Amino acid sequence: MSSVQAFIVSKKNLRRALLAFASAACAFAVQAQSAMPQWKGEGAVRYVCGGIGSDESNAMRAAMKDHPLALLFARADGAYLADVQVDIKGADGAPSLALRASGPVCLVDIPAGRYTIDATTTGGDAKSQSVTVGGGSKTASFRF
Repeated sequence: MSSVQAFIVSKKNLRRALLAFASAACAFAVQAQSAMPQWKGEGAVRYVCGGIGSDESNAMRAAMKDHPLALLFARADGAYLADVQVDIKGADGAPSLALRASGPVCLVDIPAGRYTIDATTTGGDAKSQSVTVGGGSKTASFRF
């Protein structure tokens, strides 16, 4: 085989490898999106909670950077926690969003501003955090 023929064969193999890689990347992206739970709410304020199971957890963690606010819930020992009541109030104290977190990760699309987040477990343990949303993704972690 001449060097020209070898070059053509290697170029075809490279093209095939790149095509296979692109196909695999698209399949992974579709799988990650399909692993996401259903969004709730509409307009300027919407949210999704989940993160139960490795596919859903990986998809939600990968999407955290694309949303203004992410909430994480865990026990003091680090184990994930679900079924947490969340109340988000604006700087004026008016309610902006109330939800029950069905999983340890919630992604929240909410307008830029200052908010107070109150989180309460089914056992009655409560935590509160103030956050400023805007200019990038913000993560509020709650450990009970």
